[in-house]
Amino acid sequence: MDREKEIKLLGLNLGIAAANIIVLPEVFVVGSALATAFGSAFIFLSGAGLIYGNYRFLTEPERVTPANKIMTAEEYVEKLNTHRELKTFEKTVDLLLDQIERLQNKNKIIRDILLQIFSASEMSYKKFDGVISEVEKIFFMNIRSTLNKMNAFDEEDYNFIRKKRESGDFSEEFMEEKIEVYNEYITFVKIATEDNEQILLKLDKLLLEISGLNSVESGQLEQMAGMREIDNLIKQAKEYKN
Repeated sequence: MDREKEIKLLGLNLGIAAANIIVLPEVFVVGSALATAFGSAFIFLSGAGLIYGNYRFLTEPERVTPANKIMTAEEYVEKLNTHRELKTFEKTVDLLLDQIERLQNKNKIIRDILLQIFSASEMSYKKFDGVISEVEKIFFMNIRSTLNKMNAFDEEDYNFIRKKRESGDFSEEFMEEKIEVYNEYITFVKIATEDNEQILLKLDKLLLEISGLNSVESGQLEQMAGMREIDNLIKQAKEYKN
């Protein structure tokens, strides 16, 4: 039972007990038939309230805090579209949207080609599909980080500082420091976007390799240059995350 529920349960029981302590002595002092009937009804209602209240609190399911929701590609597209008003990142948003579309197209083609070589139930296909899924996670992790930076970026203040830079209202040292902070936002977004282009390039290389295959021997898949590059990418991402 969580702390909040314990407090509510204690409050209910103490409240009912206090009401009985206050009301019942007065009822019995009066001693009339009406007072006795009222006292009996009050005792019954108090008991019913005590039983029902305790039952409800004790049987009420615990509230579970939902885990971080995994966003779909469509949700990322929707989130990116809400940042189109940021002129600083307008072209970047367009590029990120284009990257998502290209990623989905490439992965679909890769899976289609592999299904011409393997069946969906074969271990080789499942392993490859798992690798592609990991690449997608890294790709969208970059976009999520980019969205976080865009959310934190105060474009109004950024434009204000740029205009005031030449006015002399603030010291040059202060202005440089402010501009540097915003430049870090811009640089981060640029690097994350370039990282995604690198991911797309690795998928292109892999697609080039597998598109010329008619069959793949056991273990040959792991030895492909494109596959090794993607494996290294996944390892680096996991090391960075840890």
